[in-house]
Amino acid sequence: MIPGGGQPNMQQLLQQAQKMQQDLAAAQEELARTEVEGQAGGGLVKATVTGSGDLRGLVIDPGAVDPEDTETLADLVVAAVQAANENAQQLQQEKLGPLAQGLGGMPGLPF
Repeated sequence: MIPGGGQPNMQQLLQQAQKMQQDLAAAQEELARTEVEGQAGGGLVKATVTGSGDLRGLVIDPGAVDPEDTETLADLVVAAVQAANENAQQLQQEKLGPLAQGLGGMPGLPF
């Protein structure tokens, strides 16, 4: 039974919201520091991005470089970056998903 005639304790709700906001900010900071990798062409091209999706590195194996076929190399780079971003999105879901679900359970919040 909720004290006060069925009204939720506003101070308690505000404290819960503030803690969730702090947890969310901490998770976002962790994502920005965490690096994930994606690769293409059997590892000929590797891209590294942060958990928040910022490209940090790109490694191209010399075997992938053919001056006569730069289109394939470009495709491999794009594929590696896309794979890294997909891994970053998966990491975001793992880190932020539970927090977003927690916010959705709070009355008055539009989640």
